[in-house]
Amino acid sequence: MLLSRYERMIAGRYLLPGKGERFIALVAAFSLFAVMLGVAALVIVMSVMNGFRAELFDKIVGLNGHAVVQGYNGQLRDWRSVLAETKATPGVTSATPLIQQPLMATFNGRVEFMLLDGMRVQDMRANPAIANNIVVGNLASITPGSNRVAIGSRLAESLGAQVGDQITIWNPTGQATPFGTVPRMLSYTIGAIFTVGVYDYDKAYVLMPIEDAQTLLLLPSDTVGMIEVKTSEPDKVGDILRPLAAKVAGRAVISDWRQMNSELFQALAVEQVAMFVILCIIILVAAFNIASSLIMLVRAKTRDIAILRTMGATRGAMVRIFMTVGTTIGALGTVAGLILGFVALYFRQGVVDLVQRVSGQNLWDPSIRFLTELPSKPNPLEIVAVVAIALLLTFLATLYPAFKAAGTDPVQVLRYE
Repeated sequence: MLLSRYERMIAGRYLLPGKGERFIALVAAFSLFAVMLGVAALVIVMSVMNGFRAELFDKIVGLNGHAVVQGYNGQLRDWRSVLAETKATPGVTSATPLIQQPLMATFNGRVEFMLLDGMRVQDMRANPAIANNIVVGNLASITPGSNRVAIGSRLAESLGAQVGDQITIWNPTGQATPFGTVPRMLSYTIGAIFTVGVYDYDKAYVLMPIEDAQTLLLLPSDTVGMIEVKTSEPDKVGDILRPLAAKVAGRAVISDWRQMNSELFQALAVEQVAMFVILCIIILVAAFNIASSLIMLVRAKTRDIAILRTMGATRGAMVRIFMTVGTTIGALGTVAGLILGFVALYFRQGVVDLVQRVSGQNLWDPSIRFLTELPSKPNPLEIVAVVAIALLLTFLATLYPAFKAAGTDPVQVLRYE
């Protein structure tokens, strides 16, 4: 929309408050502020939710992989042949044998639920989710037969245990005796403490060499619980592993990350769409404010419009002038909202900590929200969509006032002047 020199001059004049027009300027300022808040809220919420999903996905996949090949009754026999078939599948980047079993851990009279994760030592040390998040201790001390384990930081805190302490792990399905099943209890020394960043994992996970896990659970050496699989494209994991599913049919079943965490990620997707729609309403309200301020401006400038029309200004010129005024307010509010949103995202954790200290409330309880810190991951496409929606709504809000101004009859207005 190209404006002539005088159209730009008049539009700029109408953007600034004139004598007796303070109220109109105040309404326009409120409109700009509303657009800014709406855009900032959309940028912040969408970025935080994207960050939450991305962080949660990285943490979960870091320990559970993109899929698991799980044996029936929790036991995968002849796992080495299944492991070879899995690694030979196109699109599979890694395959790791695992033993997972919920058990109980005790220390100094404290009893806590735990999730045993038995894996090969080389896989344990090569897993960045574990190796890069050791808080105390050293993974090098955890070797087969050493009776050393690595545990989550929150589990260590709940037990009151530290590196070097011995915890007792209970296996309720122990050996059968004439007097019934006797639970199997073995002591292990804590060799390392890790913090993955997902509350449920840090609260429950205990890692040990797969050989020690087989001994604890009375499993033969040719038996594991599952094989964890990572693929080159997580979103296409079903297609990648479909040939493998046919090969292991009857021996194992394959579950991917979408099936194992479907409720969680579906809830996040629904909430993200709902929040996007709700926050767009804020921008819609701001657009109505822009329309109302322009309508008042047209009413206040009726005489000026009539004079301009008699001097040769066309209806199209009037439309362009008032559309420029409204879209400028919307554009300025959009830019201000982007700046405010990115500043808030940069200081997001500091803001949360400050509000928690002032209010005395725990706003980010990791036991509820899974992650220990507020994440953020702006999506450029979503940012562009937010800007486009804000500009589109403000543009549509200018149409009625602009055409109302263009429809002003100078004869009727100036008849009694």
